[in-house]
Amino acid sequence: MNSETKTCQNCQADFPIEPEDFQFYERIKVPPPTFCPECRMQRRMLWRNERSLYKRDCGLCGKSMLAMYHPDHPQRVFCRECWYGDGWNSLATGREYDWSRNFFDQWRDLLTDTPLIGLWMLRSNAGTIFANYVSNTKNCYLTYSTVESEEVLYSYAIDESQSILDSTFVRESNLAYASIDSDKIYNSKYLTYGKECINCSFLFDCVNCQDCFMSINLRNARYVFRNQQLSREEYQAESEKLNLGSYVATHKLQEEYANMVRTGMHKYADILKCVHSTGENLEDCKNTRESYEAYNCENLKYCIRAFGAKDCADVHGLPQSELVYDSVTVGYGNAKVCFMLLNSEARDSAYSGNCQNCANIFGCVGLRNKQYCILNKQYTKEEYEELVPKIIEHMNAMPYAGQNGRIYRYGEFFPSEISPFAYNETLAEEQYPLTKEQALAQGYAWREPDTRNYQVTKINSDLPDDIADAEDSILEDVLGCGHEGKCGHNCTTAFKIIPAELDFYRRMRIPLPRLCPNCRHAERLKKRNPMKLWKRSCACAGEKSENGRYNNRSAHFHGIGSCPNIFETTYAPDRPEAVYCEKCYQAEVI
Repeated sequence: MNSETKTCQNCQADFPIEPEDFQFYERIKVPPPTFCPECRMQRRMLWRNERSLYKRDCGLCGKSMLAMYHPDHPQRVFCRECWYGDGWNSLATGREYDWSRNFFDQWRDLLTDTPLIGLWMLRSNAGTIFANYVSNTKNCYLTYSTVESEEVLYSYAIDESQSILDSTFVRESNLAYASIDSDKIYNSKYLTYGKECINCSFLFDCVNCQDCFMSINLRNARYVFRNQQLSREEYQAESEKLNLGSYVATHKLQEEYANMVRTGMHKYADILKCVHSTGENLEDCKNTRESYEAYNCENLKYCIRAFGAKDCADVHGLPQSELVYDSVTVGYGNAKVCFMLLNSEARDSAYSGNCQNCANIFGCVGLRNKQYCILNKQYTKEEYEELVPKIIEHMNAMPYAGQNGRIYRYGEFFPSEISPFAYNETLAEEQYPLTKEQALAQGYAWREPDTRNYQVTKINSDLPDDIADAEDSILEDVLGCGHEGKCGHNCTTAFKIIPAELDFYRRMRIPLPRLCPNCRHAERLKKRNPMKLWKRSCACAGEKSENGRYNNRSAHFHGIGSCPNIFETTYAPDRPEAVYCEKCYQAEVI
């Protein structure tokens, strides 16, 4: 089978479908997509609200709870105890298929009528509050997309870690602050692409380092200070001159760090121990293409935040599953499912949401331990197998007509228009930011922020410069965010310090923050590359980079001429960094 070029019905851009893609679609019995990979990603993200949490009453017991669904939305929402309890029957909202209406309108009605759990928290999460999309956590706070971790505060995408604060995409680490895309780090802060580093600060792309400061591209190093090798005594003397507990001093160091990163050499992608794989932040992967934040995976394409997965495509949030297609947050243990959201342990199912441990379900919501159900109505195996093909045929004959000419037949993910979330509540706003006017023009919902009337007791200028001068009374204060709600980052305008946080700052010698948690999260995201690949040539010109920002330290395989290698990278062609291919990069760091 040959590759084909399709035109995306959403953005009108051309996109390829390769022979292996057709083989995958045939394997799971779906037609080829009509949206391009980027528009498919954006559409899925419109169904994942992680950080916009609201107070509302449980629809069963009536007690106040936190939920990702705004109280103005008609969606029925239960607290965790009620949703998992025996006080309701998910089949009670079941209904006959209405052949006079399109499938997606019927599914939207079922979604609204069926109770959903307020927050997505799988397995045990003792002491974890104000968190969403977490599994097996303990004592975590304002933390999202985190698994197997303890005492994680104000962070995102933390796996198998402990005592982490204000960090993003950190794995198997302990005592880390303001670190991004780092693994196996200990007692370290301000690291990006740090691996196996101990007692380090302000490092970029460093591996197996201990007691190092303000350096880039180190390997197996100790006592390196501003990229200069020192003795133990010299390093300690220089370190004692620093005051990392001072906000003013740390802010200047952050500016120095940003300049060092901007003018340094960058590897084309953070891909480690992978075969035939492209994307960013991949480890121990095989045949994983155009995917991001994945480890221990095989045969993936267009996937994000995946581990232990195999033979999947177009999925966001993919732990330990196989044969999953065009879904978001499928949870653990899924097999041969497509067009699913907020599910776990589903098998041979499609177009369902918020279901657990179900098999052979189609168009269902909120089911547990069920099989052979359609629109939450129970059928026999024979009835189910006879009815599903007829519904698929009906979905093609009577498609859903969305905004801006988008047409949804069988084979398309849920329409953006029926998502219970507004555009600016979801991950779509983080990856594909739009103004209110742009979002509305493209047919997406928009939610104005709720009015906040916090009584700020201290603004930035009132805070002590040094953490050593912060008294316990700061815990009683309401601190004003330095962005004052003017940044477009869903700024909360004010925030408080909690006891565990203050203890962490004192232990790690970190000044009090000047921004609210949402703004700090947004600032970290700006330091990461977008989830998009560009084809680029290696920037190595023999003795230095083509832009002259970086001077080579060793001879390369291509001599004094420009490197001929071409690669796919998340660094856009207009970026200022010197981006090197694998061979030129290895020549510099090894």
